[in-house]
Amino acid sequence: MLTSMLVIIISMVLVSNYPLAQFLGICPFLGVSKDLDSAKGMGIAVTFVMVLATAATWPIMQLLNAFDIPYLQTIVFILIIAALVQFVEMFMKKNMQSLYKSLGVFLPLITTNCAVLGVCITNIDNNYNYIESLVNSFGAGIGFLFAMVIMAGVRSKLVDQSHMPEAFRGVPITLITAAILSLSFMGFQGMFS
Repeated sequence: MLTSMLVIIISMVLVSNYPLAQFLGICPFLGVSKDLDSAKGMGIAVTFVMVLATAATWPIMQLLNAFDIPYLQTIVFILIIAALVQFVEMFMKKNMQSLYKSLGVFLPLITTNCAVLGVCITNIDNNYNYIESLVNSFGAGIGFLFAMVIMAGVRSKLVDQSHMPEAFRGVPITLITAAILSLSFMGFQGMFS
């Protein structure tokens, strides 16, 4: 049991990393990864929302299946995720004001972050039980945090480069960096089957 949980976590962090291997959650990945503290805050917030969303959506999906209305899955999941993000936003606004201000518009964008919806749907599609779903969501969140921190570290070093050609500054070098990181994570694809 513990081995299978560890495989799920490692697989979600390295092999199926949402922003770098599945290209989900790109908007906050590119937008918030300029600063390491903001990247860590966003990664932790996304991890928290992913686990909470899974904790709420998995039992609801069982109800939808019991009533033979699984086609409402996406609508119900989006509503649950939106409510959870509002809860996280209110909590951060009250208790972590500096992080709340640094995340800015990207905090409400967690609602539309396809990585959060993606992990909830992946849990159902892979027929994970409740515990496996929570572990999968946690692993996906840690993978998102890992990708954000790596990207923020690389971007902070690139900003210091004064010898970079003008044509590569800003968005072009950010996209090139994300592509190279993505290629490096693609190397883990054969690790788990």
